[in-house]
Amino acid sequence: MSRTVRLADAHALPFWRRPLTLLFVMAVAMPIAFNAWNALLNNFVIEVAGFDGADIGLLHSVREIPGFLAVGVIVILLFVREQVLGLVSLALLGVATAFTAWFPSLGGLLFLTLLSSIGFHYYETVNQSLQLQWLPKDRAPQILGWILGAASAATLVVYLLIALSWETLALSYNTVFMLSGGFTAAVALFCMIAYPRFEAPHPQLKTFVLRRRYWLYYALQFMAGARRQIFMVFAGFMMVEHFGFKVHELTGLYIVNLLINMVAAPFIGRAVGRFGEGRTLLVEYSGLACVFLMYGGVYWFGWGVMLAAGLYVIDHIFFALSLALKTYFQKIADPQDIAPTAAVAFTINHIAAVFLPAALGLLWVISPSAVFLLAAGMACTSFGLALLIPRDPAPGHETILAQPVAAPAE
Repeated sequence: MSRTVRLADAHALPFWRRPLTLLFVMAVAMPIAFNAWNALLNNFVIEVAGFDGADIGLLHSVREIPGFLAVGVIVILLFVREQVLGLVSLALLGVATAFTAWFPSLGGLLFLTLLSSIGFHYYETVNQSLQLQWLPKDRAPQILGWILGAASAATLVVYLLIALSWETLALSYNTVFMLSGGFTAAVALFCMIAYPRFEAPHPQLKTFVLRRRYWLYYALQFMAGARRQIFMVFAGFMMVEHFGFKVHELTGLYIVNLLINMVAAPFIGRAVGRFGEGRTLLVEYSGLACVFLMYGGVYWFGWGVMLAAGLYVIDHIFFALSLALKTYFQKIADPQDIAPTAAVAFTINHIAAVFLPAALGLLWVISPSAVFLLAAGMACTSFGLALLIPRDPAPGHETILAQPVAAPAE
């Protein structure tokens, strides 16, 4: 990446070397390692490492520490370009994933998880910033939907390969971790060599940015992080611990999720553009509240595995609507604020994530249904916050409580 190309001049490059193509390549590469790790994790820690609910909660708390420290990206950007940092972080995710099975103990998994999490969270912070800088506002929701669909397709390939070959080829955990992590690291290295450095028109601030007028965005990010942790940590764990799902069975459930997301993602992006971020997020949060309450019903009323699996699929559909939060920020932000605010938002998103999984892991041992009841309450809180998003958010009109800034008279 020795050559620098202005974003406005990137159209002269071959299609495969343009910024949009790079966003798609990175979007495809990241899920290969991350979702292979995610697909195997619950079975690996139970069958090989002997984890219980408290152990898995601790593991996910450690996994979220780098997310909480994502604000450190601002310091790194003083010395390293965003694009370079994103690709180095992607490579770290791949390498750490590749060696996961080499350390089947609590201490070893905590260390490898911390390394892979640094790669994942720093990549996601930078990637979100690059997307909002490189995509035009009028087309961002639709293109983000396409990118989400491409990432879902890549994940589908991973899940299909695992589901179809896990028992047939008698695969080991080490084989899958090494192949998936190695592929992601190789793609990151290729992108470092093949793509020029793209220069956005608005230089990003390299200082800590925390603006009062972004308060609603910060609040929604905080609630999203807390709520997401409950789903990521305990929904899949429930399927293995409570219903005895095997690797290929849990992966089959992931495949159903991905197939639906591949079809739905472009339409979700179009819906955000048509109905607005506020209405879209209201649908997401109300739906998630209902899903989490029904998760609790699995334990309260002994509902069966088919309902739990159906709820798991519906859960994923609602979470896909969260791209509306990205485009809401894109509309209200000053262009030079995008990179530092993405880092701050990632830290805010992970404040609860650092302590919540470990604390709720202890609660899980006592009452799994209470964990999901708490998640439903969080979704309701997010719903109340989303009511404050205006139909047409813009700088100076970030919430319905703020009056739109009048255009200057000519």
